[in-house]
Amino acid sequence: MADVPVPQLNGTRSPIPAPHSLSQKTFTVAIEDPAALRDICGANDRNVTHIADVVGAPVRTRGNELILESEDAARQRLFRVLLDGLLELVRDGRHPDRFNIATVAARMQDRVDAASAAGTRPAEDEVPLPASDKPVLIPGGSGRVFARSATQMRYLDALQSAEIVVGIGPAGTGKTFLAVAAALREVLGHQRRRLVITRPVVEAGESLGFLPGDLGQKIHPYLRPLYDAMDALVSPEVVRRLEDNRVLEVAPLAYMRGRTLANSYVILDEAQNTTREQMKMFLTRIGEGSRVVVTGDITQVDLPRRRDSGLIHIASILSPIQEISFVRFAQEDVVRSTLVRRIVQAYEEAEGEGEAAPQRPVRRQRAG
Repeated sequence: MADVPVPQLNGTRSPIPAPHSLSQKTFTVAIEDPAALRDICGANDRNVTHIADVVGAPVRTRGNELILESEDAARQRLFRVLLDGLLELVRDGRHPDRFNIATVAARMQDRVDAASAAGTRPAEDEVPLPASDKPVLIPGGSGRVFARSATQMRYLDALQSAEIVVGIGPAGTGKTFLAVAAALREVLGHQRRRLVITRPVVEAGESLGFLPGDLGQKIHPYLRPLYDAMDALVSPEVVRRLEDNRVLEVAPLAYMRGRTLANSYVILDEAQNTTREQMKMFLTRIGEGSRVVVTGDITQVDLPRRRDSGLIHIASILSPIQEISFVRFAQEDVVRSTLVRRIVQAYEEAEGEGEAAPQRPVRRQRAG
């Protein structure tokens, strides 16, 4: 059967085709700009495979066309919205990847679910697309920072609206990086007077003994990941200037006791390694006009007893407070690399099997 002719994506937003026009066995979208088509398809048509996975039907290319092999109206509609969203990303100078594809699909599904609950059908221009709606623009920074997953987008929304944001999830999901980016935007944009970044000084499962040097040199290895995040966003000269002007402070959590942090952007990283007492001490330092971000991975607690973790504790007791936003990341939100995502998934599955396995009784031998 011949392909369905549709309006070409030639620089304007194309409408979602009406359901009656989505009745053929294949659905074709033509993209006039060869460069845009190349970016949407990705290297070796890698994105085409991701699009097919999200839509749930085979997708192939032919010349300047992307063809969906499905007669299902919902799949065809999602296919068109996905391509519109990816084209928006390309127009913004970005190179779409599997995370962008998943984010567009998630946003579309959220809006469809909300419309279904209300008994309506969303128009395409009502579907929020993850193109450049809320990038993090850092004054004097090296570029814009975009969300790469639906959870990251919700996280960035919370970083702009909530007084306290708690990001919980596995390594590689961008919790600390996005928090540092949002903080630098507000501090360099003169919305906050200073930036305070802290983390508990806890050894990760091994004793490092007595480190050489003065106090600053001793704690520097623990704080190095925070500087790495800043170095990826602004030049080292900007970081040094902020420190020289006492606008930026990177310090161990123990230094926070007795202080009042007003008109500041405060980030507590590796919060899973705080005790309950330390977490209470930290959260009660917050003064007027401050925003606080707490990040951590509750699967990597280095305290002697996991149940003593302050992060696990606040997740159970502070959730009802409206001014505190909890954002939970999962292994599918890992953006560091595909391999890291698979490693996190393997650990989660192994831990789940370990919890489900019955405990064998230990037989004690009688002393002879």
